[in-house]
Amino acid sequence: MQRVQEQARQGERKSTGRADADRSQISHPVVIVGGGPTGLMLAGELSLAGIDAAIVERRVGQELEGLRSGGLHARTIEIFDQRGIADRFLAQGRIAQVAGFAGVSLDISDFPTRHNYGLALWQKHIERILTDWVEELGVTIYRRCEVTAFVQDDSGVDVALSDGRSLRADYLVGCDGGRSLVRKALGIEFPGSDPTTSNLIGEVEVTEEPKWGIHRDATGIHGLSKLDDGTVRVMVTEREVGAVAPPTLRDLSDALIAVFGTDYGVHNPTSLSRFTDMTRQAASYRKGRVLLAGDAAHVHPPDGGQGMQLGVQDAVNLGWKLAQVVRKTAPESLLDTYHAERHPVAARVLQNTMSAVVLRREDERTKALRDTMSELLAMEEPRKRFAGMMSGLDIHYDLGEGHELLGRRMADLDLVTADGPQRVFALLHDARPLLLNFGKPGAFDIGPWADRVRLVDASHDGPWELPVLGEVKAPGAVLVRPDGYVAWVGGPTSAGLTDALAKWFGPPAAA
Repeated sequence: MQRVQEQARQGERKSTGRADADRSQISHPVVIVGGGPTGLMLAGELSLAGIDAAIVERRVGQELEGLRSGGLHARTIEIFDQRGIADRFLAQGRIAQVAGFAGVSLDISDFPTRHNYGLALWQKHIERILTDWVEELGVTIYRRCEVTAFVQDDSGVDVALSDGRSLRADYLVGCDGGRSLVRKALGIEFPGSDPTTSNLIGEVEVTEEPKWGIHRDATGIHGLSKLDDGTVRVMVTEREVGAVAPPTLRDLSDALIAVFGTDYGVHNPTSLSRFTDMTRQAASYRKGRVLLAGDAAHVHPPDGGQGMQLGVQDAVNLGWKLAQVVRKTAPESLLDTYHAERHPVAARVLQNTMSAVVLRREDERTKALRDTMSELLAMEEPRKRFAGMMSGLDIHYDLGEGHELLGRRMADLDLVTADGPQRVFALLHDARPLLLNFGKPGAFDIGPWADRVRLVDASHDGPWELPVLGEVKAPGAVLVRPDGYVAWVGGPTSAGLTDALAKWFGPPAAA
């Protein structure tokens, strides 16, 4: 075991001598380390594609250590709608305009999407709903244990668990947070900036009436609000960057006294956590048969509520690609597109959160800059541009030159098909690629890919609109990837279609 741990720390690729492997070893095509939103979403995506994925999660259930994300942005809701589970979240959350930048609310109610809003819903509820979904799909979850070491060879990965069991996987995915053991063991660099400020956030009981609302001072932003059950949600900026260790009630008390002169008698915390403005991103999202997703690949301040959205969308980008590689219908090189597409998206989030942190400061110059930004974001074009970025609706993968739709999210159009009215998102519920033909029925023949790609002849009345860009030219046909992004746009002919099918869904099947 010591040798395995050392190899894992060095990220080496060594042969394990499979002929002599432990017969008690449990095999899964994909093992996912971490059962948060990213890991759960990835497991669901793989399961829809027919891949047996297992999650290793140290928690007994989905209880969270401290408060986390407070809601969903529009694009994440769309992704859940693509899988037919959006209503589960909408039934338990509160619809609101949650997109914002540096304290300025950004209304997206005029954006061309069915979900032109956000959803206020705490992460513990989001995780519970996702857990119910993956359990319905039959995903295996190994609870109360952690991955202690792993080593990869040319055909797979051996994974050691803290309870003594051993797993064997074709691929391992680290969804194990900002302190990711998987990333560290691989030796992947995690460049960025150290924290300059930290905040405590918790839910507690108090014995004194607090000073309610948001307060700003030279230290930062502080806030206290009453919850429906009578407890108090507290957020306070610490005068110095907090320790790496989990915060204590004494830490919260000291921080409150430093700001308000009293701690209001805080006691009986139900949750307590610390967040900082540390900003880092993995230099690579993949090393051999091991990949990273979510906070394991990128950490940043929580400004704008974009962290969980990034992780869920990492999972949806990776899931269908990894499934095809595991099934050997697509080459392993397809996994390189995961880093190529998702790394720039996260880099942009890191940039806008760093900007937002700067605008939190309370000196006169920063106040002037914040006022200027508020004035700019009240204008139509800047509002749409920033709102598209913060909501995730403007993501554009670089898939080359061509139609404006190429590399962008496919709109959830109302279609007329041979089977009757259909929504585009309803056709994506099974996470299968989709070719929509808006021209003459029967104009396309995808015979070699017919078992992988769903072909639907359809018509659509009305304009084609994209958030931020507005109306675009209606295409003759579109090839939609399982993650909902357009991989090919056609006109009267099918020029380039076979190349796109082969690139994204593997070479043609033998006759």
